Amino acid sequence: MEGQKTLGLRTCIYKVPNLEEAKQWYTKAFNQTPYFDEPFYIGFNIAGYELGLLLEEATNDKKTKNVLTYWGVEDIDQIYNHFLSCDAKAFEAPNNVGGDIMVAGVEDPWGNLIGLIYNPHFTLAK
Repeated sequence: MEGQKTLGLRTCIYKVPNLEEAKQWYTKAFNQTPYFDEPFYIGFNIAGYELGLLLEEATNDKKTKNVLTYWGVEDIDQIYNHFLSCDAKAFEAPNNVGGDIMVAGVEDPWGNLIGLIYNPHFTLAK
Protein backbone atom coordinates (compact mmCIF):
# COMPACT_ATOMS: atom_id res chain seq x y z
CA MET A 1 0.00 0.00 0.00
CA GLU A 2 2.96 2.28 -0.28
CA GLY A 3 1.91 5.50 -1.92
CA GLN A 4 -1.75 4.90 -1.10
CA LYS A 5 -3.62 7.39 1.03
CA THR A 6 -6.95 7.30 2.75
CA LEU A 7 -9.32 9.83 1.21
CA GLY A 8 -11.46 10.45 4.28
CA LEU A 9 -14.98 9.75 5.41
CA ARG A 10 -17.43 8.93 2.63
CA THR A 11 -20.42 7.13 4.12
CA CYS A 12 -22.04 6.69 7.52
CA ILE A 13 -24.59 3.85 7.63
CA TYR A 14 -27.40 3.56 10.16
CA LYS A 15 -29.18 0.19 10.33
CA VAL A 16 -32.92 0.33 10.93
CA PRO A 17 -35.74 -2.24 11.06
CA ASN A 18 -38.08 -0.23 8.78
CA LEU A 19 -36.58 1.76 5.91
CA GLU A 20 -39.73 3.74 5.12
CA GLU A 21 -40.19 4.94 8.72
CA ALA A 22 -36.50 5.76 9.00
CA LYS A 23 -36.55 7.61 5.67
CA GLN A 24 -39.34 9.85 6.95
CA TRP A 25 -37.55 10.46 10.26
CA TYR A 26 -34.14 11.23 8.71
CA THR A 27 -35.74 13.47 6.07
CA LYS A 28 -37.27 15.56 8.85
CA ALA A 29 -34.28 15.42 11.22
CA PHE A 30 -31.68 16.40 8.61
CA ASN A 31 -34.10 18.57 6.57
CA GLN A 32 -32.93 16.71 3.47
CA THR A 33 -34.62 14.35 1.01
CA PRO A 34 -32.80 11.22 -0.13
CA TYR A 35 -31.02 11.26 -3.47
CA PHE A 36 -31.09 7.44 -3.65
CA ASP A 37 -34.24 5.58 -2.60
CA GLU A 38 -34.48 1.86 -3.23
CA PRO A 39 -36.12 -0.96 -1.22
CA PHE A 40 -32.69 -2.13 -0.01
CA TYR A 41 -30.94 1.21 0.70
CA ILE A 42 -31.70 4.90 1.15
CA GLY A 43 -28.96 7.48 0.69
CA PHE A 44 -28.86 11.13 1.71
CA ASN A 45 -26.24 13.64 0.61
CA ILE A 46 -25.44 15.68 3.72
CA ALA A 47 -23.13 18.49 2.58
CA GLY A 48 -21.15 16.10 0.38
CA TYR A 49 -21.14 13.13 2.77
CA GLU A 50 -23.27 10.02 2.48
CA LEU A 51 -25.76 9.17 5.21
CA GLY A 52 -27.12 5.73 4.40
CA LEU A 53 -30.01 3.75 5.78
CA LEU A 54 -29.69 0.00 5.54
CA LEU A 55 -32.27 -2.57 6.52
CA GLU A 56 -31.36 -4.36 9.72
CA GLU A 57 -31.43 -8.09 9.06
CA ALA A 58 -32.23 -9.11 12.64
CA THR A 59 -33.49 -6.79 15.30
CA ASN A 60 -31.05 -6.35 18.12
CA ASP A 61 -32.08 -4.78 21.40
CA LYS A 62 -28.56 -3.52 22.01
CA LYS A 63 -26.65 -1.41 19.54
CA THR A 64 -23.00 -0.73 20.06
CA LYS A 65 -22.07 2.65 21.45
CA ASN A 66 -18.38 2.34 20.63
CA VAL A 67 -18.50 4.31 17.34
CA LEU A 68 -19.82 7.85 17.08
CA THR A 69 -19.84 9.82 13.83
CA TYR A 70 -20.07 13.57 14.26
CA TRP A 71 -22.00 15.64 11.74
CA GLY A 72 -20.74 19.23 11.50
CA VAL A 73 -23.14 21.99 12.49
CA GLU A 74 -23.01 25.76 12.79
CA ASP A 75 -25.32 26.15 15.80
CA ILE A 76 -25.06 23.08 18.00
CA ASP A 77 -27.77 24.08 20.49
CA GLN A 78 -30.30 24.78 17.75
CA ILE A 79 -29.60 21.53 15.87
CA TYR A 80 -29.49 19.44 19.07
CA ASN A 81 -32.90 20.82 20.09
CA HIS A 82 -34.23 20.23 16.57
CA PHE A 83 -33.27 16.55 16.80
CA LEU A 84 -34.95 16.30 20.21
CA SER A 85 -38.10 17.85 18.70
CA CYS A 86 -38.00 15.04 16.10
CA ASP A 87 -38.22 12.51 18.96
CA ALA A 88 -34.52 11.73 19.15
CA LYS A 89 -33.34 10.79 22.64
CA ALA A 90 -30.68 12.83 24.37
CA PHE A 91 -27.36 10.98 24.51
CA GLU A 92 -24.96 13.83 25.28
CA ALA A 93 -26.04 17.44 25.81
CA PRO A 94 -23.98 20.09 24.03
CA ASN A 95 -20.70 20.60 25.86
CA ASN A 96 -17.35 22.22 25.32
CA VAL A 97 -14.48 19.84 24.64
CA GLY A 98 -11.74 22.46 24.37
CA GLY A 99 -11.39 25.96 23.01
CA ASP A 100 -14.58 26.79 21.17
CA ILE A 101 -15.26 23.21 19.98
CA MET A 102 -18.62 21.82 21.07
CA VAL A 103 -20.04 18.30 20.73
CA ALA A 104 -23.41 16.70 21.42
CA GLY A 105 -25.15 13.44 20.64
CA VAL A 106 -28.62 11.99 20.20
CA GLU A 107 -30.11 8.56 19.53
CA ASP A 108 -32.50 8.06 16.67
CA PRO A 109 -35.72 6.12 17.39
CA TRP A 110 -33.88 2.86 16.58
CA GLY A 111 -30.96 3.38 18.96
CA ASN A 112 -28.38 4.64 16.46
CA LEU A 113 -26.05 7.36 17.74
CA ILE A 114 -25.86 10.64 15.84
CA GLY A 115 -23.05 12.94 16.90
CA LEU A 116 -23.07 16.68 16.33
CA ILE A 117 -19.98 18.88 16.35
CA TYR A 118 -19.30 22.58 16.09
CA ASN A 119 -15.64 23.00 15.15
CA PRO A 120 -14.76 26.32 13.52
CA HIS A 121 -11.13 25.20 13.08
CA PHE A 122 -11.83 22.16 10.87
CA THR A 123 -11.34 22.45 7.12
CA LEU A 124 -11.38 19.73 4.49
CA ALA A 125 -7.97 18.69 3.25
CA LYS A 126 -7.43 19.17 -0.45
